[in-house]
Amino acid sequence: IDLYLSNKDNEISRVAVQRLIKNDKILVNGKSTKASYKVQENDSIKVEEEKPKEISLKPQDIPVEIIYEDKDIIVVNKPKGMVVHPANGNPDGTLVNSLMSICKDSLSGIGGEIRPGIVHRLDKDTSGVIVVAKNDKAHINLSEQIKNHKVEKTYIALVKGVVKANEATIDMPIGRSTKDRKKMAVIKRFHNYTLLEVKIETGRTHQIRVHLSQIGYPIVGDTTYSNGKNEWGIKGQCLHAKSLKFKHPITGKEMFLEAKMPEYFEEVINELDKEL
Repeated sequence: IDLYLSNKDNEISRVAVQRLIKNDKILVNGKSTKASYKVQENDSIKVEEEKPKEISLKPQDIPVEIIYEDKDIIVVNKPKGMVVHPANGNPDGTLVNSLMSICKDSLSGIGGEIRPGIVHRLDKDTSGVIVVAKNDKAHINLSEQIKNHKVEKTYIALVKGVVKANEATIDMPIGRSTKDRKKMAVIKRFHNYTLLEVKIETGRTHQIRVHLSQIGYPIVGDTTYSNGKNEWGIKGQCLHAKSLKFKHPITGKEMFLEAKMPEYFEEVINELDKEL
């Protein structure tokens, strides 16, 4: 039921569903349930929303690599383990807290008090490039580009198993999404592992992780959609947002920005190279 509900609702994570179940905030046919419960046809599922806790948003001096910055946007390389914006369970220590310290008062207010400037997100344990709006005009334009699939996002993923096809298009819906395509290309094959480049057209939560797991190639270290066990003892998945291609929201200039792969990911690739 935890997987079913998180796939049905893009705004709630599987972890959040599990927390609600633990606190008896999800009832099936009027009774408490367990995360492992298998949803049946005609089940009546009642979800009681969590009331957001008061979060005092404050600037925090947390170092983050800046890839590009001007008066309208800032593009950073988000480290693995950092949450993008505050939420229940993560009141501070987020990318937003860091950016508030770097940008002072120049972040778009459209995202609200908790998500200033945020136009797209990355999972906590996904590293890589993310663009943030510094003013409302930039925020609106970037949001429109994302909505109309004008932003090209490219990821690097290390998966378990050897992918045979050099290139493939995965086209599966997640939850209510009817269009959910991604293009997958093999960068390198190893013994029992494959390094992939994945380009996505839409932005559903966890979509790369879900789809690769569904086709039999789970991402190394992904604790939610694979068993998470790996021979290198990595905490967090080997998934990195490598690049973003978009038009500058104010000047219209074509932007192509890349984020360096984190050291732990490079070290795993180097270890695999030694085995070839």
